[in-house]
Amino acid sequence: MFSEEHIKYQKKIKKRQFWIHFIQIIILLSFFLIWQILADTNMINTFIFSSPKKMIDTILSLHHNGDLYKHIWVTVYETLISFGLATILGIFIATILWWFPFIAKVTDPYLTILNSLPKVALGPIIIIWCGAGIKSIIFMALLISLIITIINIYQSFLNTDKNKIRLMKSLGANKWQIYTKLLFPNSMKDLISTLKINISMSLIGS
Repeated sequence: MFSEEHIKYQKKIKKRQFWIHFIQIIILLSFFLIWQILADTNMINTFIFSSPKKMIDTILSLHHNGDLYKHIWVTVYETLISFGLATILGIFIATILWWFPFIAKVTDPYLTILNSLPKVALGPIIIIWCGAGIKSIIFMALLISLIITIINIYQSFLNTDKNKIRLMKSLGANKWQIYTKLLFPNSMKDLISTLKINISMSLIGS
C-alpha cells in the first residue's frame, strides 16, 4: 500500500515525536528533582517556594479529607465561566469595533491602557467591589482575558485581505455578508490561537 520511502518517513516522524516527548518529560522531572534538592539542602526558603514533596503531601491530605475534588471543581467552574464570557464578549466587542471604525478610533487608547495594566495587582480592589467570593474571582479572570481577546480578534479582522473585501463589495455584498462569509471564517485560525491563550489566562485569573 505504501512505498518503502513513505514507511521510512513515517518512522522518522514517529521517532522524532517520541524524542520530543521524552525530552519534555526529562526536563519536567529534572525541574522537580532540582527543586526538591534545593529545598532539602535549605538553599531555598520552603515557606515561600514550598517543595514538590510538600505539594504531594498536601494533595494527598486534601484527597483523604475529601476537599481536593471540591476545590478542583470550583476552580474549573470559575475558569470555564470566565473563559466563555471572555470569548463571547471579546468576539462581540471586536465585531462592534470593526463594524463602527469611529468607535474603534475612540476606544483604541483605552484598550491599550487597559491591556497594559497589571490586572492581578487589582485583586484587592476587585475584592472590595465584588466581595471575597466567586464573583470577584470570575471578574478577575474575565478582566485578564477579555482585553486580549478583543485586541487579537479585532486585529485579525483588520488583517483580512483588503482585495477580497473590495471584490465582495464590487459584487454587491453588504457588511453582514462580508462579515459572515469572509471576515469571521478568515479569522478562525487567530480565534483558535486566542482561545488557547484565553484558557490559560482565565486559569491564572481564577
